[in-house]
Amino acid sequence: MPNLETTYLGIPLKNPLVAASSGITGSLDKIRDLEEAGIGAVVLKSIFEEQISNEVGAMLRSAEQNMDYPEAEDYIRSYLRDNSISKLTDLVSQSKKETGIPIIASVNCIAGDEWSSFATNLEEAGADAIELNVFYLPTNRNQTATDVEQLYFNVVKQVRSKVKIPVSVKIGYHFTNIVRMVDQLRANGAAGVVMFNRFYQPDINLDKLELSASEVLSSPQELRRCLRWTGLVSSKVPTMEIAASTGIHDGEAVVKQLLAGAQVTQLCSTLYLNGIQVVPEILEFLRTFMRKWNFRKIDDFRGRLSYKNLNDPMMYERSQFMRYYSSRD
Repeated sequence: MPNLETTYLGIPLKNPLVAASSGITGSLDKIRDLEEAGIGAVVLKSIFEEQISNEVGAMLRSAEQNMDYPEAEDYIRSYLRDNSISKLTDLVSQSKKETGIPIIASVNCIAGDEWSSFATNLEEAGADAIELNVFYLPTNRNQTATDVEQLYFNVVKQVRSKVKIPVSVKIGYHFTNIVRMVDQLRANGAAGVVMFNRFYQPDINLDKLELSASEVLSSPQELRRCLRWTGLVSSKVPTMEIAASTGIHDGEAVVKQLLAGAQVTQLCSTLYLNGIQVVPEILEFLRTFMRKWNFRKIDDFRGRLSYKNLNDPMMYERSQFMRYYSSRD
C-alpha cells in the first residue's frame, strides 16, 4: 500500500490534500465530514478585516443616535472584532478537540498591526498554523511595486513576532517577480506560500447597469499557471513549502502539482462542484498512480518534474503563445 503521508509547514499530514479556506470549512460539522472523507488538513474559513469594517458601518448607520458619542464607534468596532475572533477561536479549539487532523486558521487582512494580536488568540486556541490571506489592490498611481510588496512583508513580520506556530501566506500571481516575492516572504519569516489566491472578479450586468460578480469557482484550465510557478518556485526557493491552489479539481491535477514540487494541494471549487466524495476519489487516483510507477511514498516523486530536474527548463519559462506555435505548420 503506497504511503501518502507528508508534512506541511513542519506539520505531519496523513496525505497531501488540504481543504482550502471557504464556507465548507466554516463549521465543526463540515470539518468532521471532511475528516471522515479522508482530508489531510483543513484551513478554516477566514476572518475578514473588510467584513468586520462593513459590519461596523452597518451597525452605526442603524443606530445613528449613538453618533453623538465619539466613543460609540470605537466600542462597536471593538465589540464586533472581539465577537468575530471569539467565534473563530471557538471553532479552532472545538476542531482540535473533536477531530484528529491539523487545523490551520486563516486571516484575511491588509495590515499586520491590526491582526497580529489575533494571531496570538488563534495560537492559544490550538491552531497548528496560520494562513495569512493578504490582499491589497493598488489604486494609487504613485505607489511603486516595492511599496506594495513591503505591505506583505510587514504583515508577515508582525504576525511572526507574536506567534511560535508556522505562518504561510496566500498570494496572487500579480507580482513582477514571483520567485523573488516568495523568497522575501521566506526571509521575513513565512514557512510556506499558497499559490495562488483566486480573487473576486467583477463583471457588469447590462440588464441592471450595475456591477456584479463573475464566476466565483475555478475551472480545471486554471491549473496551468499555478503549475508553472510551482515548478519554478519549488526549485528556486527550495526551503519554502508550497501549497498549490486554484484549478485543482481531480487526482490528475494533484499528481501534477506534486510532480512539480508542491508539498500539498488545496481543494476548494471541486468540493463545491463535486461534493466531499471527491476526496476519496482523488486519494485512490493518487494510490493508483504510485502503484503504477512503484513509488512507495510521496517524496519518491515530489519535484521529479520541477524546474531543476528538466532537461529543458524553458518549458516552465515560456509564456508566449507564438513561441510554441511558430515552429508548427
